[in-house]
Amino acid sequence: MAIVKDDRKYAESHEWAKVDGDVATIGISDFAQHALGDVVYVDLPEVGDEVEAGEDFGAVESVKAASDLISPVSGEIVEVNEALEDAPEMVNADPYNNWIIKVKMSDPGELDSLLDAAAYDQLTKED
Repeated sequence: MAIVKDDRKYAESHEWAKVDGDVATIGISDFAQHALGDVVYVDLPEVGDEVEAGEDFGAVESVKAASDLISPVSGEIVEVNEALEDAPEMVNADPYNNWIIKVKMSDPGELDSLLDAAAYDQLTKED
């Protein structure tokens, strides 16, 4: 059974956002990394890139499939987890500590449209 953390919001596309002030740390859920299988590559954006909620900002590739990464919030990328370039499998090992990007949000109100842990847990049980 997939782990769902209570301290973050979730997109239906299986990304999570953990907010600290006006910065959202974004990664993929445990459900998503299980569905993908062994991650072999993470396509990372550049610091300074703008992202839009609901738009893709990169991709995760596994031995089974490739999946676009969809940003749950809009804003400017202020940090990328460059460790994933050399060790993409870290996403499988711990998807909640091995985040992908950090975004300075331009509209924190977008968080209201994301799922809380209970709703996301319900969504993954239906898949």
